[in-house]
Amino acid sequence: MRRTKWFAAATVAAFVGAAGVAQAGDTFDSVMERGTVRCGVNTGLAGFSIADDQGNWTGLDVDYCRAVAAAVVGDSDKVEFVPLSAQQRFTALQSGEVDVLSRNTTWTLTRDVSLGIHFAGINFYDGQGFMVPADLGVDSAKQLDGAEVCVQTGTTTELNLADYFRAQNMSFKPVVFEGFEESLSAFFAGRCQVYTTDKSGLAAIKSVDAPNPDDYKILPETISKEPLGPSVRRGDDAWFAIAKWVLIALVQAEESGITSDNIDDMKANSDNPMVKRVLGASGDMGEKLGLDPEWAYRAIKQMGNYGEMYDRNVGMESPLGLDRGLNAQWTDGGLMYAPPIR
Repeated sequence: MRRTKWFAAATVAAFVGAAGVAQAGDTFDSVMERGTVRCGVNTGLAGFSIADDQGNWTGLDVDYCRAVAAAVVGDSDKVEFVPLSAQQRFTALQSGEVDVLSRNTTWTLTRDVSLGIHFAGINFYDGQGFMVPADLGVDSAKQLDGAEVCVQTGTTTELNLADYFRAQNMSFKPVVFEGFEESLSAFFAGRCQVYTTDKSGLAAIKSVDAPNPDDYKILPETISKEPLGPSVRRGDDAWFAIAKWVLIALVQAEESGITSDNIDDMKANSDNPMVKRVLGASGDMGEKLGLDPEWAYRAIKQMGNYGEMYDRNVGMESPLGLDRGLNAQWTDGGLMYAPPIR
């Protein structure tokens, strides 16, 4: 009996000790030694991750990586962007080539449990759709029986496409490509009548890549759920926690009214307990993550809250012109909901 009580007490003590303060993991140590966060991104998708002629990266996924760098290293510019194709992305994360994968990637059961990765959350709720030439005379996906459809292989898009046509008792001819650019070129060259991907991607293609946007039409149907978000390798819980809570902090900042412009005033003068915890003015949430108290302050100060990031990259202020929809805060009828930072 004495041994049982001793073992139980020791177990509780070990648990309390482990739960008190997070210990830096291997990824964190590598990032700090290197001084940069290596972030895997799309090779080029307007609004999410795209580089200009000078190699400057912008986009919603890019901004998340910059926020992680601000929180961990202290500077949102301390990011090495690694452009990855759909086929390359998971191998690059698994092998340690990148620390974070932030590349319009759908969170699915198979990916979550079979690829050695953890999804840190959802930064964009999307769904798959179809785009066609306006002169095709098609107004609905249900009119696409027998169509040739350009699709990128190695994606949930390819699987959803087959599921949709099967469910509708329609046939189609897939025109499959490994690369994003190749699939686009084929569609614009008329090698297929239909292009399919996430609707955010279709909006980007139509507004940025199409020779003449008015020549193309996005059909109204949304045929899938595509919760997109960043991921990290399994086996490093400390880094997983950091990646997860940086995203949560950006969402919470918008809910709490904290912006990159008013953040200093709110830190100094707000009496809201949540605001004070997020900005490191009371309590030490950073210590629990193995970071300093101002981790979230830096991320928000340098990159803005989630709403600011959304608006400038994919929102109504951007070329994509996407309304918030499901990506609005839960208080506005959307799905963006931050677990409590406390």
